[in-house]
Amino acid sequence: MIHVNRGATNLGTFSEEDVREGLRTGRFAPTDLGWREGMASWKPLSQFSEFGAAAPAPPPPQIGTTPAGRSGLPWDRRQEKGFFNAFVETLLMVLGKPGVAFTAMKRQGGLGEPLIYTVVGSSFGGIIYFVMTLFMPSLMTFGDRHGLARLAGLGVGSIFGIILVPIFAVIGAFIASAILHVCLMIVGGARQSFETTFRVVCFVGGSIDPLLILPLCGGFIVGVWKIILYCIGLARAHETDTGRAVVAVILPVIVCCGGVVVVMFGVLGAWSASHH
Repeated sequence: MIHVNRGATNLGTFSEEDVREGLRTGRFAPTDLGWREGMASWKPLSQFSEFGAAAPAPPPPQIGTTPAGRSGLPWDRRQEKGFFNAFVETLLMVLGKPGVAFTAMKRQGGLGEPLIYTVVGSSFGGIIYFVMTLFMPSLMTFGDRHGLARLAGLGVGSIFGIILVPIFAVIGAFIASAILHVCLMIVGGARQSFETTFRVVCFVGGSIDPLLILPLCGGFIVGVWKIILYCIGLARAHETDTGRAVVAVILPVIVCCGGVVVVMFGVLGAWSASHH
């Protein structure tokens, strides 16, 4: 008779044939421990010579039924693609095929990689703005061709802006991620960790924020596009329904607008009271 344990649980005492049949049907695992009279210590059932062929073979993989793993964005393979190529491919993928991008995006892997991407994207936008300020002043100053002092001020301001952009990008990424993740939790759509939300925010921000400085791209249009990318990214990354992602994204806007309305009514009420 063979005594069988699974961890600290005693499964009972069985005959050799019962153990062999149990291994074949899955009742016992090869890692379960066995002991019989005369043995010096317990050992896994797979190490019993009489049970070596009794463990069930793993089932063959079923083609088309196993979901593909998240292969990651081109940014994750920048060692082989090159820094610039990986950045451009990721940017085009996020902007042009967000559904594919955030279905392939890895949910984990650390905060550093996506953070570098959003800093690079935001800094790139700042550099473009600085160059356009110097070489296309009439465009950047809305047609004021004679405001030389104003142009000089814009140039100096752009230099400071380039220096501060990475800092603001990092702070903004953490704040936006925290707000969106809390909103996702409120609507029941946060099926992954904060890191997943953070990665979505960084890859969206690093891809679309450079467009905000281009005069030909209206800030309103780019802002709406960014909201759409957030909705798609959160829905695909957290594998939640799009409706919850949309509500989570617009919830902060609703709260902010509500706060502004309350403040406005408060100010109007105070002003009205002061004139009576």
